[in-house]
Amino acid sequence: MAISSQSAKNLGSKVLIRPNSQTKGIVSWLTTVDHKRLGIMYLVASFLFLFTATIESSLIRTQLIRPNNTFLSPEIFNQMFTLHGVTMVFLAIMPMGTGFANFLVPLMIGARDLAFPRLNAFGFWIYIAGATLFYSSIFLGGAPNAGWFAYAPLTSLSANPGHGIDFYMIGLFLAGMGTLATAMNVIVTIISMRAPGMTLWRMPMFIWMVLITMFLILFAFPPFTIALVQVIMDRSFGSLFYVPEQGGMPILWQHLFWIFGHPEVYIIVLPAFGAISEVIPAFSRKPLSGYPIMVFSGMSIGFMGFAVWAHHMFTTGLGPYGEMAFAVTSFVIGVPTGAKIFNWVMTMWGGKIRLTTSMLFAIGFIVTFVMGGITGIMVAISSLDAQINSSYFLVAHFHYAMGGGALLGFMAGFYYWFPKFTGKMLSEKVGRFVFALIAVGFHTVFFPQHFLGLMGMPRRIQTYADGYGFNTLNLISTLGSYIALVGACLLAYDIIVTMRSKDRKAPNDPWDARSLEWSIPSPPPVHDFDTTPVVVGQDTFWLEKYPQFKNISKQEESEIAKLAKESDKHGIHMPGASWWPLITSVALFFGGYSIIFDNILLGIIMAGLLIFSVHAWAFEGVGGYYVTVDNDGGKK
Repeated sequence: MAISSQSAKNLGSKVLIRPNSQTKGIVSWLTTVDHKRLGIMYLVASFLFLFTATIESSLIRTQLIRPNNTFLSPEIFNQMFTLHGVTMVFLAIMPMGTGFANFLVPLMIGARDLAFPRLNAFGFWIYIAGATLFYSSIFLGGAPNAGWFAYAPLTSLSANPGHGIDFYMIGLFLAGMGTLATAMNVIVTIISMRAPGMTLWRMPMFIWMVLITMFLILFAFPPFTIALVQVIMDRSFGSLFYVPEQGGMPILWQHLFWIFGHPEVYIIVLPAFGAISEVIPAFSRKPLSGYPIMVFSGMSIGFMGFAVWAHHMFTTGLGPYGEMAFAVTSFVIGVPTGAKIFNWVMTMWGGKIRLTTSMLFAIGFIVTFVMGGITGIMVAISSLDAQINSSYFLVAHFHYAMGGGALLGFMAGFYYWFPKFTGKMLSEKVGRFVFALIAVGFHTVFFPQHFLGLMGMPRRIQTYADGYGFNTLNLISTLGSYIALVGACLLAYDIIVTMRSKDRKAPNDPWDARSLEWSIPSPPPVHDFDTTPVVVGQDTFWLEKYPQFKNISKQEESEIAKLAKESDKHGIHMPGASWWPLITSVALFFGGYSIIFDNILLGIIMAGLLIFSVHAWAFEGVGGYYVTVDNDGGKK
């Protein structure tokens, strides 16, 4: 129940007002603006899409298990190949990082929510709208079939007259709106809502990596959005951006796509870097080695990520000077990336390592990403890239660097923060089997593909002839996809069992961890912190538990505590639930269908609903409720 500010004052400082008593069940989830619930919803959705992409990859590998196979027709194979790539890149791994950021950023910086809670809810619902529209193509005329990269002119009406490409373009356009909205929201939150004492140089490394990632999104997504709009204009309104017969430039799509696409690699992997930068120190019982180097290397990766896009285009005829410039920048970006590897290894060196499931995934990430980095340096050599660019060597490289590498990092973070997400502990015994199956399955799938590529097997092919020496390695690669799928099923089983169990309750701080999120109950209360936390160092929760290691004067600590106390005088105001982010997303969702199927009436109706919902959202008012605690921090 919402109450006024004056009512809160009259009630005094020893009352807890419980929120949203009138909204329960599914309605409370549909209207929530709580960053923790939205983070969980992001993670659930991304894991469902990850499972879907794993099934799609198993179908692709089943088609390639033997030569001249007819399990999938060429058209279905192209659709499955496109669905897998788009799902894994745009709908699974990238939103997984957003889910971690949504849940953890306010907790780790001592805030009570993101800066714009309703915008946060809109970001989630428009992501779901875009993903749903994209997948509805399967039932409405056929899925897109031009690959996850959708190169022009394969996307032109003359080459692709169905609606599949329209679903690709509009679905990703909608999902990208949510990504941009969330990026701006997280940046404002980190910059302006940190707890007293949390300077930039006291932020957890996960927060640094998320902050850099959000700036990457802010600059990388607009070029891709422009390219999507251009293809939509070509297909729906008769423009000629990518129609070569009319003077269009198909190569422009590649430039715009990869100006986005290479920073996208770091948009995916930097949050995974941040996750294992929290996991490795916690389970090595040591502070993170080389904190400033880790920060500056992350910044360097973010900056250099925009200077290497054309190494994806070495075979398009850039010329010797263009190839030389992008080869050099591709070598240079490996330096800050390699620096992080040394920092993680030095953190473990001499530490009291506990090989939990989370730590096993973190070590697996380092090994996998190093292998992807080594092959990345190889393909940065333009003359070598000209030979292997269209081969399975490239498939192995980018899965090691972006796919499996980031996935293992996020799995480390998932096992580490699962007690905080749910208040439950996953089984460590089962977790070791999950790690073994996923890690072994991944390497069994993709390691042989390096050799398939060097032997000359082209990528993006539906089948291959017998007698080229590809048979055994393709069989091994396919068996690996089945092993990884079993690991995914075992993880899903363990999650279900854990959530239904009454015996797996997690303590607030099961890992003796370092950062603020572990200083509050698991799962966190709706208002996160009863009192504003005081931050006195990088590993602030360790310093609270072990004050003998504090490196701060009593006077400075006292001044920070005064700031925190002053902040608490204003009370705890939490934002109220809202339908308008969901309704706005629904309007854009059906508006997308109006463009795809040229339905003017539906477009007018949805435009009206969009204008109305945005107007209602803007004038909805602050709303919300007040939470107060007694002087000792206990609730009444």
